[in-house]
Amino acid sequence: MADPSTLPQHIAIVMDGNGRWAMQRGKPRSYGHQAGSDALKRTIEAAMRRHIPILTVFAFSCENWRRPRNEVRKLLDLFLKALNKEVRELDEHGVRINFIGDRSMFNQTLREGMAQAEQRTCNNTALQLNVAVNYSGRTDIVAAARRIAAAAATGNLAADDLTEERLNEELTLAHLPPPDLFIRTGGEKRLSNFLLWQIAYTELHFSDVLWPDFGADALAAALADFAGRERRFGGLSQVRSA
Repeated sequence: MADPSTLPQHIAIVMDGNGRWAMQRGKPRSYGHQAGSDALKRTIEAAMRRHIPILTVFAFSCENWRRPRNEVRKLLDLFLKALNKEVRELDEHGVRINFIGDRSMFNQTLREGMAQAEQRTCNNTALQLNVAVNYSGRTDIVAAARRIAAAAATGNLAADDLTEERLNEELTLAHLPPPDLFIRTGGEKRLSNFLLWQIAYTELHFSDVLWPDFGADALAAALADFAGRERRFGGLSQVRSA
């Protein structure tokens, strides 16, 4: 059993590899997305068993609109079906759901489904699940900067009052601690425009496991890797300075 003091309080995950997983099996990419939905369910369950309070996952980026239209349509259809199917169980297990990103490009049915899921689970406390949809880290920062600029233009904010803390207040997930651990599956080693401000001092773990194969064992490996890190946040190593 892992020492609770070595566990991250907030994990962010880029769920990569659905398409490659499906292609390896001679299946359409949508088959991989379905399997990826099952992997997310396993990962949520594993995180809850470890008493990790916050999980943020990258489900659909702004750049994903560039994919073939048929794939995007099937992915969004799957997203809506998962909402309708899984929200009751997540609610029963105390999961609070929060969607981050620009919802304006989604159809009304999907927007309503997201709002209903948030409302239904808003009082739950076992796990905070943040699902990033049509999200961009750069757009997040630009939107925050625009709100700051508007406040300055109306005389409600002086230039000297703009601090990291003040800017952070305008960002997505400002009410939560930043991720302690970032996991990317599928073997790629990049951030892909996810939570760029928030992961400034986050520990990075890159897994070769394709997302549909991710689960409790792969999460345990990432947590073991995290437990072996010394987090210095720009300071000196306590080991070396002792």
